Amino acid sequence: MSENKFPSEVIDLPSEGKLYPKDSPLSSGKIEVKYMTAREEDILTSQNLIKKGVVIDKLINSLILTEGVSGDDLILGDKNAVMVAARILAYGPEYTCEVSHPVTGETTEQTFNLADCPFKKLSKDITENKFETVLPISKKKVTFKLLTGKEETQIAEELKSSQKIGTEVIPELTTRLRYTLISVDGDDSQKTISDFVNNLLARDSIHLRKEISSISPDIELQQEVLIGEETVKVNIPMTVNFFWPDS
Repeated sequence: MSENKFPSEVIDLPSEGKLYPKDSPLSSGKIEVKYMTAREEDILTSQNLIKKGVVIDKLINSLILTEGVSGDDLILGDKNAVMVAARILAYGPEYTCEVSHPVTGETTEQTFNLADCPFKKLSKDITENKFETVLPISKKKVTFKLLTGKEETQIAEELKSSQKIGTEVIPELTTRLRYTLISVDGDDSQKTISDFVNNLLARDSIHLRKEISSISPDIELQQEVLIGEETVKVNIPMTVNFFWPDS
């Protein structure tokens, strides 16, 4: 635990540190976060930060105590795990919110135990942030990575620029894939990757996105609940009460 004056906890990351450079503190698979204080509650209620869409990023950066690490360094699944851990440390594991039946749409209030959410981990043979797959239609072998918070921010800024210049179609999918791909058949030039992404066949695109989703480590925010007389698995929604529960 840090010698910082704030109480803190060292938490595990779903990636187990495998996707970070060896010289990064994150390669240990752990990160130290402090308990939330009134200062962090000020962050959460800042209308300016909420409007800018950066309130969660500011919160996470404020909570991380591991030296030399920020939320920008984390891949999305690890960032989600930090967010859930921060909420548990601040308000406890019980989280009450409304959920809907995935088929009937019937809504009901449920209380979830966030401490029961398991990690979806990487397979044991993965040792770096570099993955390969052969696309089913083009037969191209592509190498890709999982994005960090910094890259997600860069994507958001690029898309915002597209909106400002009045582009009719915002290229969210192709932009994301352009950042995700490392090489195509061994060619890692940006021109090759951009040309490939812009002409990627739909079935190959779906295959690639499924591969990325299946590989990505994360915290599984799903639990079984009773709605009516039926037990169903539902996603745990991140409502306003996630970080500001009624009390």
